[in-house]
Amino acid sequence: MKVVKGILKTLLVIVIILLVFVGALLIWLTAVEYKPEAVEPVTVEALGGEPKQLAPGDQMKVFAWNLGFGALGDNADFFMDGGKMVYPADETRVKENLDAFVTEVKAQDPDLLLFQEIDLDSDRSYHIDQTQYFDNLGYNNMSFAYNFKVAYAPIPIPPMGKIDSGVATYSKYPANTSTRVSLPCPFYWPVRTFNLKRCLLVTRIPVEGGKELVILNFHLEAYDDGDGKTAQAKMLMDILNDERAKGNYVIAGGDFNQTFSFIDNKYPVFEEQWQPGVMDVDAYTDEWQFLMYTDVPSCRSIYAPLAGNDPSSLQYYIIDGFILSSNIRVDSYEIHDLGFANSDHNPQVLNITLE
Repeated sequence: MKVVKGILKTLLVIVIILLVFVGALLIWLTAVEYKPEAVEPVTVEALGGEPKQLAPGDQMKVFAWNLGFGALGDNADFFMDGGKMVYPADETRVKENLDAFVTEVKAQDPDLLLFQEIDLDSDRSYHIDQTQYFDNLGYNNMSFAYNFKVAYAPIPIPPMGKIDSGVATYSKYPANTSTRVSLPCPFYWPVRTFNLKRCLLVTRIPVEGGKELVILNFHLEAYDDGDGKTAQAKMLMDILNDERAKGNYVIAGGDFNQTFSFIDNKYPVFEEQWQPGVMDVDAYTDEWQFLMYTDVPSCRSIYAPLAGNDPSSLQYYIIDGFILSSNIRVDSYEIHDLGFANSDHNPQVLNITLE
């Protein structure tokens, strides 16, 4: 009996210690939680490139790419999508992926560059400031907004740890302002304290004649039950409509984590793998141009690595796209097929003319 009592006391002490530890962790996470304002100014960082002036009739190339924080190449799976990896790449592979991104940007030479899932100072990408890889490519300015900023994410085992990540917009045109606009967060305490706080990065570029080109760069919700996706998409469209009412040119692009409702899914569906939501665009199609490219998938499932597996066993998605105002002519648009070698997303290439 004494032995049993001793074991029970030991177990009780262990439980109390664990509860104290968890309680202290939650108190600390709450105290240091990233709590951005609804709208915040963002620094437009000068990069030294000669500014290009913008006028009606001008053509431009826009390039958008979810970089998968430099770690979601063809070798990777990820626990959030049903895989096993928390740190999908070692430091050498992260740097190889970043070098490949730079090579592709140089080859495309876009006027506007929209990145999603680009890290500044994260454990998962070895604290590499990934924006520095693109600072010397001839752009005039860069703006960055946090989409995911946590001092310590305690899940899973091993934990993700510190994450500083977001969206970045590079421009060859001078920017008047850049602003972070908070999107609705579908998560509640305590999960909210170590989860994403998604946003729109809104950059304004002057156009000759008094109008502005308004660029919205974003990475919308992926892992909620659907209500968050709907709320974020509604807020995005409300802002777009406000800008269009001013007569501005508007480009909204990035990772929707949703498929537009008019897109027919051409890829086999694997129910055990992550599935995107559907964004109903019927109310907006007369005023806005909704672009998603169907000949090449924009994203692959990271349920399992691509390398070494049967490619047909993975889910493929059409979830990256653009929304353009009607005063912009689309000259060409495609998903550039890079085989998901260095990211779980393929980049978008858009050529347009301001009318």
